[in-house]
Amino acid sequence: MKFTDGFWLMREGVRAHYAREARGTNVADDRITLYAPVKPVLHRGDTLNTPLITIECWSPAPGVIGVEATHLAGGVRANPAYALTPDPAAAPTAVRGDGAAELTSGDLTLSVATEGPLRLDFRAGGRTLTSVDAKGTGFAETPDGAHHMLTQLALGVRELVYGLGERFTPFVRNGQVVDLWQADGGTSSEQAYKNVPFYLTNRGYGVFIDHPGPVSLEVGSESVGRVQMSVEDQRLRYFVIHGPTPKEVLARYTALTGRPALPPPWSFGLWLSTSFTTDYDEETVNSFVKGMAERDIPLSVFHFDCFWMREFHWCDFEWDPDVFPDPKGMLARLREWGLRVCVWINPYIAQRSALFEEGARLGHLVRRPDGSVWQWDKWQAGMALVDFTSPAAREWYAGKLRRLLDMGVDTFKTDFGERIPTDVVWADGSDPHGMHNYYTQLYNETVFELLRRHRGDGEAVVFARSATAGGQRFPVHWGGDCASTFEAMAESLRGGLSLGLSGFGFWSHDIGGFEGTPDPALFKRWLAFGLLSSHSRLHGSRSYRVPWAFDGEAVDVARLFTRLKCRLMPYLFGAAVQAHEQGTPVMRAMLLEFPGDPACHHLDTQYMLGGDLLVAPVLSADDTVEYYVPEGEWTHFLTGETVSGPSWRREAHGFDSLPLLVRPGAVVPVGAEDTRPDYDHLNGVTLRVYGAAAAPEERGRATVGAEGAAAGTATVVHAPDGSPAATFTTRIADGAVTVTTDHGDPPAWNVLLVGVHAPGAAQGAAGVHATAEGVTLAAAPGTRELRIALA
Repeated sequence: MKFTDGFWLMREGVRAHYAREARGTNVADDRITLYAPVKPVLHRGDTLNTPLITIECWSPAPGVIGVEATHLAGGVRANPAYALTPDPAAAPTAVRGDGAAELTSGDLTLSVATEGPLRLDFRAGGRTLTSVDAKGTGFAETPDGAHHMLTQLALGVRELVYGLGERFTPFVRNGQVVDLWQADGGTSSEQAYKNVPFYLTNRGYGVFIDHPGPVSLEVGSESVGRVQMSVEDQRLRYFVIHGPTPKEVLARYTALTGRPALPPPWSFGLWLSTSFTTDYDEETVNSFVKGMAERDIPLSVFHFDCFWMREFHWCDFEWDPDVFPDPKGMLARLREWGLRVCVWINPYIAQRSALFEEGARLGHLVRRPDGSVWQWDKWQAGMALVDFTSPAAREWYAGKLRRLLDMGVDTFKTDFGERIPTDVVWADGSDPHGMHNYYTQLYNETVFELLRRHRGDGEAVVFARSATAGGQRFPVHWGGDCASTFEAMAESLRGGLSLGLSGFGFWSHDIGGFEGTPDPALFKRWLAFGLLSSHSRLHGSRSYRVPWAFDGEAVDVARLFTRLKCRLMPYLFGAAVQAHEQGTPVMRAMLLEFPGDPACHHLDTQYMLGGDLLVAPVLSADDTVEYYVPEGEWTHFLTGETVSGPSWRREAHGFDSLPLLVRPGAVVPVGAEDTRPDYDHLNGVTLRVYGAAAAPEERGRATVGAEGAAAGTATVVHAPDGSPAATFTTRIADGAVTVTTDHGDPPAWNVLLVGVHAPGAAQGAAGVHATAEGVTLAAAPGTRELRIALA
């Protein structure tokens, strides 16, 4: 929200008050408290009729410093509140010096002026990351009588801001007004389904605004050298989180707000939906499943969208008996096809649903201040809203879903959760404005925890649309309602990369777009993009998304990229484990992997899939794609062609191709199975080694480890629960490639030296075979080391 009229004036009717100086400072062992009046105190009379802002500074974790500015403490709004996890190892220290006090946590120090104009400086690595000056902490009163707390953090020269949730506006937030307010606005406006009060910059830090209600940010859009954040409240709390790399910022942020759960391997396969308003019954479903099998397109999950229930009954969680007379039998038959089943739900209860009367009678529905049930006719006639602030209502709702799990359903698409009213009273007394954004957290948590209890750890996964900070704990999320255009495909990718920079590890989107029907060219391009995403779903609104509905080539493209994704599962699941353990998303903005390359700081039409694969979707109807290649010699995964960077490339690709480049010196584990994602990723794995074909003087640069080239490249293949099944270490040194494993009795495995066609003698190999891609070494079961000389 803007309060000023240019640099000198305030907007009409706005009165702003800024903390001017510290008139009292308490320095404890681990925190600093400042008492700052909003005008200079020149004599005792100035202490009267003067607001005082209390500023608390502390640290919940190493490298993280919190600041809380409060005007009237009795007016601070109550629940809800984000669930944060402090780190006992924080061990901050606070000291008082001449004219300043300092709070240090890990490698981050906050220096606050205790004399003269108030100033806060956040420093690390010998430089100032950001600062708050004398007009940077305060409150503003607007003509409507609202009270807004505000803070301004400085932006440096060429400093860029990212994140704030899944946003479809320009990738770099500088110059934007961002209002964090959940909305069902599609993917082509400034509105967002997933509003996350966290941003990071390309200068080594991030900021988390610990306020679940609406937050307004002026990102260089009011004061061009500042990020201003404001809330309509009496208190504003935020955390500055040091990296110094973007990955380290995300690691610290997700340690504080929660790391993503690890989705089950089967969820990474292809999901097929009935689509939204299409006609379907079991015969239609069977024709889709059979059609995919007949065309050799591996299918992992079948999804039933809204009309699995009767019209006007959403949600009563009852199968439409006219369309699905034998749901339990149908689910069993789908299980025989090797499929998992997902069904659509939302947190709304239509008046015609039998659950409406029950929920109202039991007090499980949100009420207005006069005690009546809140209702409206948007979406479902007379719909009400489940009150998830009530533990009893949560258990009631979960109990209805438990019947579906017992019937054979595996997971739920937790749709909606954005249009939450504010003229209501919540069971736990939560602030209605705070609950508007936070509601989705309770909704998704209720469903996810039911799945965890019912299916066990490692088997829970949802397909959610709305989210806020901490929602990353309940994967997976998809991008919402996008149009069937190349522009919408690009905006979807932009939103997904923004969400990844907001702490979310897993993300998906509707292949082909939701609104409208894509033409065959767009559908085929979106297939490649969708199947090189964290999770992959075929879904639309008024038309089916089975590939043969488009053309025969679409079938071939779907088969090619679905099978490729299955083969990549040892690599992709390794990236998933990184998201689970470290908070690094599977789909990564180029900035995350190459923070030192300024050319990567604006890129939003390409991404890294895991740490070693660069993906540049074709986003045009003329088959051309323009993308950037960072430094080094990269290799096209599909063709073996090498590309040197740093450079910009413009290429033409057929529908069976796109730029899919392997990072220099990478070792990519590829599985032996291409018909399903949930197989033994270790048995028969092939380690694709890149860089062995380089000139001898370049080979030492091809392996990167914690201790340099001599340590080699460690490649971990994981078990379904995320634990290491085996670690392989690849070394390129002394004119040879050596690969060893720590597995005591490994199954058969292989090594492919990409681009090497004239190797020397091999040791330990059961067979050596020349292929078009390079030489392959086969290791018999029990083999723990392979070595081959390089010509």
